[in-house]
Amino acid sequence: MATQLAPTRGAAPSRQRPPRKIGFRQTLGRWDVKVSPYLYISPFFILFAIVGLFPLLYTGYVSVHEWSLLGGKGDYVGFENFSFVLGQPNFWTGLRNTLSIFLLSSVPQVIAALIIAAMLDANLRAKTFWRMGVLLPYVVAPVAVALVFSKMFADESGMINAVLGNLGIDPIGWHKDVLPSHIAIASMVNFRWTGYNALIFLAAMQAIPRDLYEAATLDGASRVRQFFAITIPMLRPTMIFVIITSTIGGLQIYDEPRMYDQLGQGGNSRQWMTITLYLYELGWRQRDLGRAAAVAWLLFLLIIIFAILNFAITRRISSADDMTRTAKKARKAIKARERSAR
Repeated sequence: MATQLAPTRGAAPSRQRPPRKIGFRQTLGRWDVKVSPYLYISPFFILFAIVGLFPLLYTGYVSVHEWSLLGGKGDYVGFENFSFVLGQPNFWTGLRNTLSIFLLSSVPQVIAALIIAAMLDANLRAKTFWRMGVLLPYVVAPVAVALVFSKMFADESGMINAVLGNLGIDPIGWHKDVLPSHIAIASMVNFRWTGYNALIFLAAMQAIPRDLYEAATLDGASRVRQFFAITIPMLRPTMIFVIITSTIGGLQIYDEPRMYDQLGQGGNSRQWMTITLYLYELGWRQRDLGRAAAVAWLLFLLIIIFAILNFAITRRISSADDMTRTAKKARKAIKARERSAR
């Protein structure tokens, strides 16, 4: 049974405060805090949806239809274009050539970029000159690079075979044989991109705290030991970025093999025909955009697989946080030694 208490005699009557009214400015301020960050970053996602996501989805739509370059859209064929492409020997030849050129270009490129960046990070004279010098090959147009290198690696009159002949080595079929042609094309890619990646590594190296190297020097670590124990682990995020971008560029290689000879078909027996050259042949020579779109989607899936593999491999390198904890322990050990020496 509910009981009601009588108001205390002489006490002032209680007043209930009216609910506070929120003005338009307060409401606008709340929406500003919540919505403004999304509006600031929305232009990127809008542009990405227009120039990145829509072409990707539209290519998938084209790949499940008969689609002629001249006649346009045809019947729905499902995964027939994919099965046709996977049954073609030229596709597997292109896949082999792409992976071979990718490995011959990306792996030496990242290693050489790391070494060059470490040398540029040392105490050199005319640092700006050397740093700008390694970027010059990136400025040269890829078509010009391909024309120059194709002449250098010419089978009959090339400079490389002339030098090898003076050394008593038989001429190499840079255009005739499979592996030499891949080495020649990979050298073009390495020439253009090594300096660019070296500058990215250099920028990351200069952000590493110098007291880590000082502590390692006090512990008696050599420069090589410091490079593998401090520099490489601290560069892990940058290495992930460089390796993934190199993977994307290496698997999409087109300019260098296209300009390696005058025909642009990847050699007489398709010695250096890459997947992108095969895609171009299907789409613009055979005028079958449906099958070309299927090749594009297979290449996209291949890039995703290799990017995940490279990311997993790169994650095995100890992280910068681990190095920071190690450095703190090293500093504490140094201070403990100094106290004991006193």
